[in-house]
Amino acid sequence: MARRIETGDGRAALGAVSAADAAGHPPARSDLATAVRYLLQLLVEKAPGNSVEVRVPPFGAVQVIEGPRHTRGTPPNVVETDAATWIALATGGEEWADAAAAGRIVASGVRADLSALLPLRP
Repeated sequence: MARRIETGDGRAALGAVSAADAAGHPPARSDLATAVRYLLQLLVEKAPGNSVEVRVPPFGAVQVIEGPRHTRGTPPNVVETDAATWIALATGGEEWADAAAAGRIVASGVRADLSALLPLRP
């Protein structure tokens, strides 16, 4: 991740996204981006490593979980989801199995199940 997001800024962005959802309108793109990046940052801190790439386009991608390092081409272990699903998973608003069953997570590889790491409890 390019820039470390301070805890206060990350929590404020999560609050703004939650308030927008509760009001029934889409969150500001900047709040959504900051919230996603903050939660990805927390995941990196919780499970450092390079064996799984977690993608939340267009806002961020990180490599996590100890194991074989990926260096070129398509990584063998990839998790990809949209911003709303990532925020719900990371904050405990949705279970991994439910999001996966609904097709909101694309996960490939033997290490691509993040259910043991979520929620992050920011």
